[in-house]
Amino acid sequence: MRAPLIDSHVNLHHEAFANDRDEAIARARAAGVGPMITICDRIENFPAVRAIAEADADIYASIGAHPHYAKDHLDLTADAMVALARTSNKVVGVGETGLDQHYKTSPLDDQIQVFRAHAAAARALDLPLIIHTREADELMGDLLEEAAGQGVRRILLHCYTSGAALARRALSLGAYISFSGILTFKNAADVRAIAAETPLDRVILETDCPYLAPVPHRGRRCEPAMVAEVYNYFCTERRLDLEEGAALIAENFFRLFHTIARPA
Repeated sequence: MRAPLIDSHVNLHHEAFANDRDEAIARARAAGVGPMITICDRIENFPAVRAIAEADADIYASIGAHPHYAKDHLDLTADAMVALARTSNKVVGVGETGLDQHYKTSPLDDQIQVFRAHAAAARALDLPLIIHTREADELMGDLLEEAAGQGVRRILLHCYTSGAALARRALSLGAYISFSGILTFKNAADVRAIAAETPLDRVILETDCPYLAPVPHRGRRCEPAMVAEVYNYFCTERRLDLEEGAALIAENFFRLFHTIARPA
């Protein structure tokens, strides 16, 4: 039996799914998508994220605050995140957290402070630290090395769009790199080049839905079923058949998200 397709980063609590979340999940199942992780972007949204995960045996959750909203989470502590994570065995990661110097919706110092709280929570829980990083490669590399030096053992750079130097620094720490539908975009040659060079045992795939619908769905709302297009594109580029690619990504996923039980 072929390994399931896995979407490691979905935003099912997003208002874009308010009217048809169950139908979107059903379409994903019909497309062969198995486990999904629905991601927390604000602490106040965690109850909704947790509820979505707890309603489905094969959906999991994270706890965290996106760097866009760091300025609203300056009082967020590692202990608080640990306590929230322990309210449900469906919480399997910490984040997404990180740095975003493209939109700069929160000051950089606030983003760094909140990142460090997430890193401490990930260390305490021994869960993957799920990272968003954009236009902050050198500083993010420094923070990753700091976190690893303090005992963070599991790192995932999600929806990778950064440079080769950061990818190399992250990989040297044992990190995993996740690629989204951006791989299929006409103007994403730089991302494809990194995906082509990333060791196959460090690759994760995702949609980041409702954002970034892959070709041929550009311009539409992205949803988890479309991770099939990401798998197809990645496997074609790396000269893997889909069955082989699905098994490889599943192995990486369950190694990284070690608290998720592997299917029988």
